Amino acid sequence: MSRVSFSHTYQDIISVENLLAAWREFVHGKRNKKDVREFQYRLMDNILTLHQDLQNKTYIHGGYQHFKITDPKPRDIHKATVRDRLVHHALYRKLYPFFDATFIADSYSCRRGKGTHRAMNRFRAFARKESRNHTKTVWVLKCDIKKFFASIDQQTLLTTVSRYVVDMDIQDLLAKIVSSFNSGTAGVGLPLGNLTSQLLVNVYMNEFDQCVKRQLKAKYYIRYADDFVILSRDREWLEQLLMHIRRFLLEEMRLMLHPKKVSISTVATGIDFLGWVHFPDHRVLRTSTKRRMLKRVQGLEADSSAVLSYIGMLQHGNAMKLRNTFLW
Repeated sequence: MSRVSFSHTYQDIISVENLLAAWREFVHGKRNKKDVREFQYRLMDNILTLHQDLQNKTYIHGGYQHFKITDPKPRDIHKATVRDRLVHHALYRKLYPFFDATFIADSYSCRRGKGTHRAMNRFRAFARKESRNHTKTVWVLKCDIKKFFASIDQQTLLTTVSRYVVDMDIQDLLAKIVSSFNSGTAGVGLPLGNLTSQLLVNVYMNEFDQCVKRQLKAKYYIRYADDFVILSRDREWLEQLLMHIRRFLLEEMRLMLHPKKVSISTVATGIDFLGWVHFPDHRVLRTSTKRRMLKRVQGLEADSSAVLSYIGMLQHGNAMKLRNTFLW
């Protein structure tokens, strides 16, 4: 497969103009944060100093503030300094449009115009097509990658990036960001919290996406982050496919499937995918998702942003009764 090279230069990324544009994007919704206010107090001085450090190749990525969230399962978030996050944004705003154009259509995580709702609608469309409008049995291979962000091999990632980004200075800057973190083993892991991580995991997984589509010839394949499904009327073919997938992920990408989250089942029995259980003619909210949602909105006003957000989400499935509990 021929590859197109990234055309922007290191100077394009570190220019004062790009750093200022990155700041305007970064600061949106964060102006009241203490660390952001402190950086903004001497904004031009800070940006010019950062530009000079990047220009002189003396820039050093700092450490991370660690905290935990539940979304829905416990996750470790690592937050970089404002200065470092500004560098992430400066890189991202140049790299994202280029790399996004190289991704397959059915990769839906952390991409503009994509997201969970479009992934779920695509699943419904694929199920209808492969089942000949629900007249044939369709099997679904569903997989989840074990400890996804924490298992990314940094050298494999940087080698993949270098096939597209030939500018050595950009490669070195990315290497500084990537190597600024590890998940307990040197050279392994990306931080949940970096904007660059969201893009780089898609660059990493694009190698797998291309293999599934081009080599394994899986027509009905959807991936959202580390969660992916393949639909087919041929169960035996899916079982054979699973062996190839395991081998490719382990040998080429140093990743493993979660042993408890691999299944092959029919759409008719319900497929648990992206928080909803999908059936041929409808989908219902996963029980654990429903419980968590009800717990989070307990005591909130019906017109609060959290409640309104959940009501909007529930419009994408059969959840009228649950929606009514929020409205009342």
